[in-house]
Amino acid sequence: MNNELVLKNHLKETRNEKKMSQTELADLVGVSRNTISSIETGQFNPTAKLALILCIALDKKFEELFYFD
Repeated sequence: MNNELVLKNHLKETRNEKKMSQTELADLVGVSRNTISSIETGQFNPTAKLALILCIALDKKFEELFYFD
C-alpha cells in the first residue's frame, strides 16, 4: 500500500470559471504557460510561493485550490 500523499489541484476548473486562458494566468503570476499547464496536469508541483500567488490571482483559499489525494 502506498501512503504517499499526492498534491492535486483545481487550477484548471478555477481558471475556466474565471474565463482565463493558461497564458493569461501565467502572465498574471509571472510564469510560463507551460508551467501552468504542468501544474494543471500534475506533472509539476508549484513552490509554496507560487501556490500562494496562484491563490491570490484566482481569489481562492489554498485549500480550495490544492488538496491531497
